[in-house]
Amino acid sequence: MIESLFSMQGKVCVVTGGSRGLGAFMAQGFLESGAKRVYITARKAEACLKAAQELSQYGDCVAIPGDVATSEGLQNLVQELMKHEQHIDVLVNNAGTGWGAPFGQFPEKGWDKVMDINVKSPFFLTQALAPLLRKNASAKNSSSVINIGSIAGIVGNGLDNFSYATSKCAIHQLTRVLATELASDNIRVNAIAPGRFYSKMTEFLSSDQEAFDEELQGIPMRRWGEATDIAGVAIMLASQAGEFITGQIIPVDGGTTLVN
Repeated sequence: MIESLFSMQGKVCVVTGGSRGLGAFMAQGFLESGAKRVYITARKAEACLKAAQELSQYGDCVAIPGDVATSEGLQNLVQELMKHEQHIDVLVNNAGTGWGAPFGQFPEKGWDKVMDINVKSPFFLTQALAPLLRKNASAKNSSSVINIGSIAGIVGNGLDNFSYATSKCAIHQLTRVLATELASDNIRVNAIAPGRFYSKMTEFLSSDQEAFDEELQGIPMRRWGEATDIAGVAIMLASQAGEFITGQIIPVDGGTTLVN
């Protein structure tokens, strides 16, 4: 039973921002769990193609480079998927960005860029891919949308990332709204709210040993997240194991939100 519960056998998955970090971790997890095919997208074509080549050691991984934060990039992704697939089973809205600046100097362009990429794009991509998500979905074999939120959208400290924290709170609420909207189509929508993970966005902290050690004091488990920590939850939500879960925001943070 356990193997079939967490199997991704035969599933077609799409992961935005899949060329590195959390996106690549989840893509690898899907492939290792038996996914039929995983499409990854990212703004930088070279990095996207290279990541797909590396991930192909675990299964069939296809790169579709492009910027889903633009209408052109989003439509290109949708058109490419429709050319090659009759349906998709899993959509992970992982592509995101941040913008740090003190309150008094925080610019409007920093606000708009983050909100567009972190909130607007996931909504319109889910809308555009809904027909493919519905196509093979049934009551006992539902499709799954996984939005990547953050504990920044739960705790009250934005750490000078005002638009980022607000955008992640928004994606959590969007998850609940879409879960209600799409339940009758047998599409489940959930969000993962990661705490600290090793990524390009957190290099400024992980490369500063003193700051890193201080950061650990605010995490009850006294460590940062690893690839398997995010991949495991994503596999659970995308597989049979998550069939009765929708509209939930799941912190994966080593207990950070318990004390902050």
